[in-house]
Amino acid sequence: MSQENKRIVEEINTSFIEGKPEDFLKYCTEDVVWTMEGEKTTAGLASVREWMTQMDGFEPPKFTVDKMIADGDTVACYGEMSMNAPPEAAGSYSYCDIYTFAGGKVKELRSFVVKHKSADEKSDSAAG
Repeated sequence: MSQENKRIVEEINTSFIEGKPEDFLKYCTEDVVWTMEGEKTTAGLASVREWMTQMDGFEPPKFTVDKMIADGDTVACYGEMSMNAPPEAAGSYSYCDIYTFAGGKVKELRSFVVKHKSADEKSDSAAG
């Protein structure tokens, strides 16, 4: 089962890269919970869909998957990501997504995302 879940996460990642949220949502349970650690939790398929529509019209993020680990009903993947829009979110990030499956669908997604400091921010912190 963990290999099938890993395949699904690979397809989900492709949907994010291609900016096709419905291709992600078809793999989610009706009561899916997506937690952006330290930011917000969105519960329910309709609420996740509504939250994702806020990105309509923006360029999809670009990211790499450096490692994917599957064990039982859980798949974790991490890597690097960059976004150009919305403007307040533009920048480079490191991420780790942890997917929990139930019945072949994503029941929970926990995302840990850390924004990289810009060159200016690094200079300011070194001087301070």
